[in-house]
Amino acid sequence: MDRCRGVTLERNPTARAPGQYTRSIVQRLRMRTLLMLGALAVEATVMGRRFGWHDPRFLGAEVGLLLAIFAISRWVLPLVERHDRGAAGEEHVGRLLESLPARGWRVVHDASLGRGNVDHILIGPGGVFTVETKSHPGPIRVGRVHGSVLDQAQAQRRAVEGIVAEHVEPLVVFSRAWVDRPLSRRKGVRVVPARMLLGYVERQPERLQERAVERAHARLARALAESSTPTRPARLRRRLLESRPAPRQRV
Repeated sequence: MDRCRGVTLERNPTARAPGQYTRSIVQRLRMRTLLMLGALAVEATVMGRRFGWHDPRFLGAEVGLLLAIFAISRWVLPLVERHDRGAAGEEHVGRLLESLPARGWRVVHDASLGRGNVDHILIGPGGVFTVETKSHPGPIRVGRVHGSVLDQAQAQRRAVEGIVAEHVEPLVVFSRAWVDRPLSRRKGVRVVPARMLLGYVERQPERLQERAVERAHARLARALAESSTPTRPARLRRRLLESRPAPRQRV
């Protein structure tokens, strides 16, 4: 069986699909919503048949069902729509990146490091990049990108740098929005519209040779496998990340 530094392809955490985690949230929310509405409807029907259609208990069950429908339309459906839009954005960016592996790049989607997911990690001749995908419709002004988004991108950069021991550039990519100053940086994070992502990455000068690319990818694969192991305590995972060699800074 083929292995990637001890990680079998059958359970290879670097082989996840774009938006896999977010899409699973959408499916769970939809299923739970349908099950809850179904259970309430069945309960109301049973009470009506048992106690009569004018019994206060049946009327109470009907009111409960109506309140549940209102709550779902007011809070749950917008949440599902937001996650669905986010998953679609990650899937769109993932499709844009499909040509990179043929050009010497390693692309990891939906990377879970135990403290949140990185939508995409790119390792190739041009360096290492983290990609945080945003699906806001826009328009987007770089100067007004929320600080929490930039902080999230920087936290992902630090986490991946500690694993691969290479300099990492954090990118925030808007999957469908117009950006007023594309490819500009704010607080060390480059803001990129999805249509310009592939060109930007491929135009980077060569910084990593093939052996360095494979070494960084193997380190990432091991860290993802360790993070996804349910029997490994979280404190031990943190120690593993902290023990990684310091990243080499770009000259």
